[in-house]
Amino acid sequence: MSFNNALSGVNAAQKDLNVTANNIANVNTTGFKESRAEFADVYANSIFVNAKTQVGNGVATGAVAQQFHQGALQFTNNSLDLAIQGNGMFVTSDGLTNLDRTFTRAGAFKLNENSYVVNNQGHFLQGYEINADGTPKAVSISATKPIQVPDRAGQPEKTGLIEASFNLPSTSSPLPAGDTLPSNFDPKDSKTYSASTSVVVYDSLGEPHTITKYFIKEADPADPALPANPTAWRMYMYQGDKPIDIVGGLTPTMQFGLDPAPAGARITFGADGKMITPTLPNPIETEPLGTPGAGIITNGADPAQALEIRLGTVTQYASPFEVNRLTQDGSTVGRLTKVEITPDGVISATYSNATTVKVAMVAMAKFANSQGLTQVGDTSWRQSLLSGDALPGTPNTGTFGTIKSSALEQSNVDLTNELVDLITAQRNFQANSRSLEVNSSLQQTILQIR
Repeated sequence: MSFNNALSGVNAAQKDLNVTANNIANVNTTGFKESRAEFADVYANSIFVNAKTQVGNGVATGAVAQQFHQGALQFTNNSLDLAIQGNGMFVTSDGLTNLDRTFTRAGAFKLNENSYVVNNQGHFLQGYEINADGTPKAVSISATKPIQVPDRAGQPEKTGLIEASFNLPSTSSPLPAGDTLPSNFDPKDSKTYSASTSVVVYDSLGEPHTITKYFIKEADPADPALPANPTAWRMYMYQGDKPIDIVGGLTPTMQFGLDPAPAGARITFGADGKMITPTLPNPIETEPLGTPGAGIITNGADPAQALEIRLGTVTQYASPFEVNRLTQDGSTVGRLTKVEITPDGVISATYSNATTVKVAMVAMAKFANSQGLTQVGDTSWRQSLLSGDALPGTPNTGTFGTIKSSALEQSNVDLTNELVDLITAQRNFQANSRSLEVNSSLQQTILQIR
């Protein structure tokens, strides 16, 4: 009997050493949860045995229980590195259509060749589909899907409207009086105009074209239809060295320009520096950008594309030229430039065409008995009968923790405690080994009795 007791003690000490050594080996494993060897005494009894004099039968391993307390956070420069601060686990699957789910706290994710969010083992991070306001459409484990961040977004949209607000400096030098043709104007020579600003517009195929507006101050508009003492400016449009005529929505007092000069528009101001003309609802329109027309669209895009120019708050004050608003409604195909993840788990992708798309929400799950989960390696677990079914949830709601982007949860192993446990397990092993030696000596003594 004593042999068996000592042998069970040796086995228990060996199990304790194995668990402690495994904890120490994974001290730098992201998302690792330390284990603890739990033991129970072995006691055999029956109704015919005096319990007061009964000796135990040794020790047995009750469980190797993992401890799911929070590990420290390590911050990184990768926005797809995720950590959970609080309760919950990430949901993953090893296939795009696989309904079997695994669960982990290790959040070292990246994009694979098809722009899916995966971990180092190639398992797909699961998420919920979301509405436009960022709320999930359905919250359940079966509703989760692999998260894909498209590397491009949108279809080309040709520019049709340019909106501009700016200030033209009243201190600029005007053209000579009566100079109705800008014979000396040269877009390549900054001395021949007072101010300029550019905007990128897109054709129907998404190709960008940089359009520049040039402003030249007039000395005297010489128009009796205008209020007394007005000030006028001429606005011309070019793409590079190709002029774009302004032909639509102009009253006779706003039109001018003869060959070889482009057709431009006149902007007039009152003594208070506020714009008099042009006025809405008649917007300024350009000629078609293709051929016949300006001839700047030559790639097969829509040649009839024209631009509508709406001037907002345009002033002429004694301050430098300043653009307050300059927007256009076109876009090209966007390429992925940035991925952001909020504490609520909403993944947003930003593209080069200045669009931002909410892709999905990171799915989370928790269990009634986390220690009942089945380990499958790679710091992942599966649900079991002991753990209960996975309870789905969303980050930062209820008892679920928040998502920390650009952070990883480190192992929750306390190395100091593990080294102390290692010494304790070693002493226990030595003590039980000594018990075996003593038992062996006693039996040898008995065998030598004659």
